[in-house]
Amino acid sequence: MARARWSVAERRAALLTVAVEQIEARGVAAVRISDVASALGVSNALVLYHFTSKEKLVAAAFAHAAEGDLAQLRTLLGRRTTALRRLRSAVRWYAPTGTAKGWRLWIEGWAAAPREPALQDVIRELDRRWKAALAEVIAEGVAAGEFRCPDPAATALRLTALLDGLAVQLTSYPGAVSHARAREWVDEALARELGLAAGEG
Repeated sequence: MARARWSVAERRAALLTVAVEQIEARGVAAVRISDVASALGVSNALVLYHFTSKEKLVAAAFAHAAEGDLAQLRTLLGRRTTALRRLRSAVRWYAPTGTAKGWRLWIEGWAAAPREPALQDVIRELDRRWKAALAEVIAEGVAAGEFRCPDPAATALRLTALLDGLAVQLTSYPGAVSHARAREWVDEALARELGLAAGEG
């Protein structure tokens, strides 16, 4: 591909894609501007032209990585079916036993965020959007009489906290819990939060 013909948007997207790959391979702390530049065959100056600093590049890379998953979440939650089916589908997909984002990348981000304000702001906003989307469909289910939930926002927080915690166990401590057991716990938590009998819906 002739890189000279890339638009500004295409070049920026390519840099972000490579940055995500480098963060996954090296970790946030170890990745350098030169790693991203070298992997794409461009100069350090070009990377800095688009992002001005490593911190801004890393924050933008995380936002870039999340957008695809957020789009998939919107697709799952926007399907024309019951709120319960939409919610269950989204939770199973997002769970570390599903096919959602690379959990190693997010564990890296959580670890680095307290020391990198720009990254912390991005991750906080992405987390807010995830929880808000889940809370919205929970509220729709309550309004439709599909299940009971006195506080959809709190339920969304508890569910994502469980999923994030399981991701750490499954990713960082192989063998600590089986995928099958993790799936059971997720299904049980969802049923409990919505006042459903096991297997209902």
